[in-house]
Amino acid sequence: MTTSTTGSPLSAPALDADAVSAASPASLHLAVIGAGPVGLALALHAARRLPQARICVHDRLPATHDVTADPRSLALSQGSVVELRRLGVWDEMAAQAEPIRCVHVSQQQPGLMELLGRGAAPALRIRAEDERVEQLGAVIPYGRLVAPMRAAWLAACAREPQRLSAPWGRPVLDVRTVPAGVEVDLATDRPGEGADTSGERGRLVETHHLAVIAEGGVYTEQARRAVTRDYRQSAWVGTVEVEGGEPGCAYERFTPQGPVALLPLPGLIERPGQAPRRRFSLVWCVDSGDDPVAGLNDAQRLAVLTHLLPGEVGRLAGIGPLKCFPLGLNAERTLVRGRTVRIGNAAQTLHPVAGQGLNLGLRDAHELVRRLAASDDVDQALRRVEWQRAPDRWVMIAATDFLARSFTWNLPGLGTLRGSALAALEQAGPLKSLLARRMMFGQR
Repeated sequence: MTTSTTGSPLSAPALDADAVSAASPASLHLAVIGAGPVGLALALHAARRLPQARICVHDRLPATHDVTADPRSLALSQGSVVELRRLGVWDEMAAQAEPIRCVHVSQQQPGLMELLGRGAAPALRIRAEDERVEQLGAVIPYGRLVAPMRAAWLAACAREPQRLSAPWGRPVLDVRTVPAGVEVDLATDRPGEGADTSGERGRLVETHHLAVIAEGGVYTEQARRAVTRDYRQSAWVGTVEVEGGEPGCAYERFTPQGPVALLPLPGLIERPGQAPRRRFSLVWCVDSGDDPVAGLNDAQRLAVLTHLLPGEVGRLAGIGPLKCFPLGLNAERTLVRGRTVRIGNAAQTLHPVAGQGLNLGLRDAHELVRRLAASDDVDQALRRVEWQRAPDRWVMIAATDFLARSFTWNLPGLGTLRGSALAALEQAGPLKSLLARRMMFGQR
């Protein structure tokens, strides 16, 4: 990696174009943009599998920023847990995570047998013990996931400062394809690093063989990509307290307004004079144009949720503050453009209906490093990544898009057909296991 420190904006001395075109992964100069879970997983994996590569992780937040306070809950598939364990960071995270041992999927509209009075409401139940795994996945606060990964990367940089670096606190302004690979423009106001004589913030330009963008942001702040859809839905996100119910069970309930999800959180709440309560992360999707949640107080929101959710959840006893986020699909057709690769939310922002966005990004990162380590040619490795990741990406994009929209369709008899499909899938053991494996480990 080369860095220039004169002029504003700065221009880095380019890597030799012939050397770049012939560069092998072993001698790679790699820039990772975004020190979130996907970017850090990529960097940690690459540091091990590509021991001669120079790896630089950029992030707009400084190293001193405390990420542990971020309470957002993330659903990890079992495949993601295995990957984090392989990277050596899961043991520290595990105490802050709640295992998912059961997934309960149902719809609010009655099924055929329920309408005929001949059966209970249709539901799909996937259990870890039936799939012969210790858990189907886990739920963890964002801050508790990212903090150990940041610490692990900083420790790796301290051990090998000649090839690993973390110049955090400098926003990335631009990434450009050049004959010598890619140029990464960084904002800087440090003396001698591009600040011009007027005192305005300058730019620092670095040249790398390959840049991986792993910083996607939220749907409303993203530039529109090749495949996009505004679902005209909003997600109300927060926590609820529940008495009773099954420990370690996650619930997905499809309603005419959109899906409602409850993800189990670690810890049991015990207060004098009250039954023990469990905490759940709540994702409540509703029609943005006819929002039934915005004008309600906490007691009213609990009453509506109690009506929407199945009795298996238990008694909803408390609700915390809720935040609202617009929902949409925003995806690139390809991961690779020249020597720039997009992964995670930078490649595909999905509806949260199946909780698979982060898991898909971690699989992107793993496969990219695996292909780079197995090839003598960077461009050939990138072509293989594009080809190999396409089935997993597009199956998940199509599935979440279909689920997000289809359960809000109000065609006559459609709710009955969906209920019948759920009931049939519950009885189809091999097909249910195939679905469970796909959600845990992706397309293989």
